Amino acid sequence: QVQLVESGGGSVQAGGSLRLSCAASGSISVINVMGWYRQAPGMQRELVATMDLGASTNYADSVQGRFTVSRDNAKNTVYLQMNSLKPEDTAVYFCYADIWHIGVVSTTRRDYWGQGTQVTVSS
Repeated sequence: QVQLVESGGGSVQAGGSLRLSCAASGSISVINVMGWYRQAPGMQRELVATMDLGASTNYADSVQGRFTVSRDNAKNTVYLQMNSLKPEDTAVYFCYADIWHIGVVSTTRRDYWGQGTQVTVSS
């Protein structure tokens, strides 16, 4: 079993910064992609930023240049540095991991999600 535990959410005024962390633990062979999605009230969950094993990143257009995703593979941890926050960044932020489980006979791949952490940006 795998768990993703997020930390670092909170409330901040527009223009401020927050840093989110997410640590994965449990039965993990390889974490391929790790990153963040968010969901605002009444909206669908959307990509924020991800990073793969080769350190290639993918950002939503709305956060490009303001948010930075990074990973510490030795700690199975992903971070999201959020600068110049805007009220429209208010959402529940979910950690995501695409994890490979390498067995003797076969390899399986599964998506995992954290429980979510609230980020609120006031104007």
